[in-house]
Amino acid sequence: MKCRANALPLILYYKTMKYLNDYTKEETTRAFKKAGAFFAFSDKQFEEEKKEGVKYLSLGAGLICPEETAKQLMKDIANATENGIKQDIAENGAKKIIARELRNNEAFYTGDISDTMRTLSAYGFTTEKVTEIFNTMRVTEEC
Repeated sequence: MKCRANALPLILYYKTMKYLNDYTKEETTRAFKKAGAFFAFSDKQFEEEKKEGVKYLSLGAGLICPEETAKQLMKDIANATENGIKQDIAENGAKKIIARELRNNEAFYTGDISDTMRTLSAYGFTTEKVTEIFNTMRVTEEC
């Protein structure tokens, strides 16, 4: 597939768009600190960070949290994600977000939107909406 001649400004625009992580980073960092959570990818890292007498849970992806604050941390992360999605939609709108994620997940190279759908699952965009934008972008060559 060839991109149209003036596609470069579009590509640069999408590279400078914020991602969900950009919207949630500060709020989740505050939540980690409040909960006493940290990341550890080895026993050595865990030993360096743990506090005596505290029982910890592994929440996945290297995230370690005191058992007593784990439920609240998960709620705070969910709230940060929800707030970030609302801000992303308010600033960028559905079409730009979907286009960003189609590009980021290389849907135009693979011809498959399933990775994009996983990325956007929390946004509530339908498969039909994502497919419509994908097909429109392919036809108009806004790749």
